[in-house]
Amino acid sequence: MTNVVSLLIGWVLDLLFGDPARLPHPIVWFGKAIAFCERRLNRGAHRKLKGAVTAITLIVAVFVATYFVRNINSQFTIHNSYFSFLISHFSFLLNTLIIFYCLAGTTLIREVREVFLAVDRSLDEGRRQVARIVGRDTSELSAQEVRTAALETLAENLSDGVIAPLFWLAILGTPGMLAYKMVNTLDSMIGYKTPRYKDFGCWAAHIDDVANYIPARLTALLMIGSQFTLHSSLFTLHSSLIKFVWRNGRNHASPNSGYPEAAMAGILDCRFGGPHYYFGQLFDKPYIGTNDRPLTTADMKKAVRINRTAEVIMVFLVMLCMIVRIIV
Repeated sequence: MTNVVSLLIGWVLDLLFGDPARLPHPIVWFGKAIAFCERRLNRGAHRKLKGAVTAITLIVAVFVATYFVRNINSQFTIHNSYFSFLISHFSFLLNTLIIFYCLAGTTLIREVREVFLAVDRSLDEGRRQVARIVGRDTSELSAQEVRTAALETLAENLSDGVIAPLFWLAILGTPGMLAYKMVNTLDSMIGYKTPRYKDFGCWAAHIDDVANYIPARLTALLMIGSQFTLHSSLFTLHSSLIKFVWRNGRNHASPNSGYPEAAMAGILDCRFGGPHYYFGQLFDKPYIGTNDRPLTTADMKKAVRINRTAEVIMVFLVMLCMIVRIIV
């Protein structure tokens, strides 16, 4: 049951505090390791092979190191009662911290709220604020495009920042959860089809696609499930949303990101996607949905409720999975 308690405490810590800005964060270390490898290996011939070796080595290293450190208490027999207590509870404390660090739901919600508040004050401020959470060029975005970008990111990162880490926690424990964060960090840093990264980051992008294939679709289903009500048209509502996601989820450059975005667009009855600039290059993305209506603060609040409800459902499912394993 310690794993269940670790999950509950780690999740509550994220709800209360979000990402701890003043504490060392493993994702920062991951980013430094990736940047170090990229500077030294992304040159000359065989860049695709070098990128593959880099990605696989870093992911496996994180998994193995976490597994070893998490189980280090089994390597010691200590007669001093004080140190024995610390060692015996080391795995529990480490698991709790890893879960806390790997969940990013609260921080993203805070950032999206700040985007809507900022763009209501001035367009320039809104552009600067949304640039903190998106990779596209924000200098020419309209107020509607700023709000759209924020909600797209909220939907997409519900999968990357919450559902996928919890999914891999259920499958492979905290070593798998932390290894997934390395996968996600690799993709966010080098998984681009730009001249610099298209070869070196190719494997990182493909591994991320595989790691997120089930979680992205699960995220869409959880978002649809968050619309549960006692209304008589419940099943009609869910059926229409599932059909909407099935039609529009593939309208995205990513094989995965379109599904949570389509779920959010379907629930809000709005339109996402369209052409955007990344690193000075125009990417002509297809649209998700057809209702190009103005987005408001009320839409943001509804989107946050959807995210939180989906998150709660997923935490409950993972805890249930852990309990079933104990019983079986």
